[in-house]
Order: sequence, then C-alpha cells, then structure tokens
Amino acid sequence: MDEHSLRQKADSLTWYHTIDLGHNVITKGAVNTILRLPRYQLPENLSGLRVLDIGANNGFFSIEASRRGAKVVAMDKWRDDGAAPREQFDLACKATGATVEAYDLDVYDLSPDRFGVFDMTFFLGVLYHLKHPILALEKVASVTKGTMIMETHVDALDLDYPSAVYYTGSQINQDPTNYWGPNPLAVEAWVVEAGFSSFKPVSFYYLPKGEKSGETAMAESGQSMSELVKNIRAKVGEIYRARAVYHVYK
Repeated sequence: MDEHSLRQKADSLTWYHTIDLGHNVITKGAVNTILRLPRYQLPENLSGLRVLDIGANNGFFSIEASRRGAKVVAMDKWRDDGAAPREQFDLACKATGATVEAYDLDVYDLSPDRFGVFDMTFFLGVLYHLKHPILALEKVASVTKGTMIMETHVDALDLDYPSAVYYTGSQINQDPTNYWGPNPLAVEAWVVEAGFSSFKPVSFYYLPKGEKSGETAMAESGQSMSELVKNIRAKVGEIYRARAVYHVYK
C-alpha cells in the first residue's frame, strides 16, 4: 500500500493506540502509546521468545514485540460490542510487516493445553475491566513460564492494606466495563494468590486532582510501589487517576 492510500485508510478509522505504520503515517490514537512506551521497560531484545499480548486492541504492543524479535500471539474480544474493531489491528500488522498470530478470545479461555506456555505475557490495561480479576490472573499464570508485564488502573491509594474499589455502572470514565480499582497492595496480593512467585514495581502514572495532564514516575531499585505512591502523594496531594506497572515473575 502506498503512502497516500495507507494514510487515507488509517485516517478513516478510529484508533486507541498511536502506531507508526511506516511510510510517514502515524495513527491518531486516543493515547500516545509511542510516548508511553518507556514506562513499561520492555526488554530491547526478545529474539526467539514466545510472547502473548492479552487485550491487544489496535496491536501496538504486539507489533513492538514482533519488532524486537518475538514470536507473538495476540488476543482480544474484537467481536464484542464496544470492543476495539479487528480492522485496525489487521491494518497495523500488515503495514508494519509484523508477524502476529491473532485470536478473538476472552482471557478466561486461556489454558496451557490450548496455547502452550509463553516466555512473556503482556497484560496491559486489562485487569480492571474484568469481573473476576483473580481468576483471570490464574489463567494468565497458567500460560506464563517467565515474566508478565502488567499495567492496571489503581485506586484506594490512602489505604495501607490490600483493598479494591468496585465500580458500578459507568462510574469511571463513562465506561461500564471498568469494574475494579485495586490499590497496589491488592494487586500484589492478587498476583501471588494467582500463582506468580514475585513482582517488581516498574512505574506509576498519576494525574493530580485538578490537572489535565499526568506524569510517570519510575520506581527506584528496591522501592515498593506503596513507597513510591506515598512519596508522590506527599508532593502533589490527592491523585485523580493512576496506573501502576509491574514486572511479575513466575
């Protein structure tokens, strides 16, 4: 596809991810995933590794893993009402030349008998959308033999014990699929309960109340997520929105 045709096609679609499709065409994503990429600390070299991207959406992270040499399997509920359309994912993979094996499935469908096991799983922006988060984490743990890179919305940051807020209706972002806002201590307890052995805080994105733009703070070596959050809240006060990134190990 030439530059004009690719740009015309990309501009006709609605994107969540910002993806460089090549040929000087960058999708107009609702979030700038290119700018956000450092907060996940993905390994630069994934050569020969088998990577699973859960909730792949428009495919930014699947394509990034493929670019770094991984053998990628992607999954999402593309056919569900309100979900990301599959057309964007397919266009992005074709335009970038990414080789990705894709499945239209729910996270609860995961099993090692069906998919085998993966060296790394991406579980980014999914957990808080799930009615049964611990069950979902158990499913992810069953197919992960190495590292899970996880990002999730967090809440209840003022509580110093594992806690989670349950959202009803469209309480958060006018999105009825947002169910849970766990605090970092709950996230950490959940991943261990699900079958992972350890975790490392990576970064924390926060939007102070009253502000229109947020900032990402990277965790220092040996620092817990709770310590990082406490330091941020002492500096900026109440936090309106927040997301935490972990590397979780089997």
